[in-house]
Amino acid sequence: MQKLILSVLFGMVLIFWGCSSDSKKSEEQTQDQSEQAESELTEFQLKNGIGPITEPIKTGPIDTQMAARGKELFDSNCSSCHKIGERYVGPDLQDVTSRRTPTYIMNMILNPTGMTQEHPTAHKLLEQFATQMANLSLERDKARAIVEYLRSVNPNLQTSKAQPNN
Repeated sequence: MQKLILSVLFGMVLIFWGCSSDSKKSEEQTQDQSEQAESELTEFQLKNGIGPITEPIKTGPIDTQMAARGKELFDSNCSSCHKIGERYVGPDLQDVTSRRTPTYIMNMILNPTGMTQEHPTAHKLLEQFATQMANLSLERDKARAIVEYLRSVNPNLQTSKAQPNN
């Protein structure tokens, strides 16, 4: 009887040890894949993301009309997963425009699956939040309006009167 109990315990130890070693290998493989993807991206892509926006988005003073349209779009398309000033299903977007470029944000909006598969920062966000951002099939001008809204709610940016569209 004691031999049976010892055999069962020994078997359980081997199973736990094997599982632990597999998870470490998996973590190492994920890190290796992330480093490989990062090394294959250009400096522009690392800073601005991967997607249809391939040139830097120039911004000036906040365009309040575009920001108002962006708020409507945000409320109808984004607010079920994102909040301003609090973490929700996705990251808090309060100061996202201080952390990411407008081009990166637009690429995340327009190409969320490609970003989480190929961009190391977006991939880490997917791991952290465990939810793939939905592809809302928005047009470029709508994504740009959402960026302008996000700029308008960033406490680190100074707002000003409406400016022409950039």
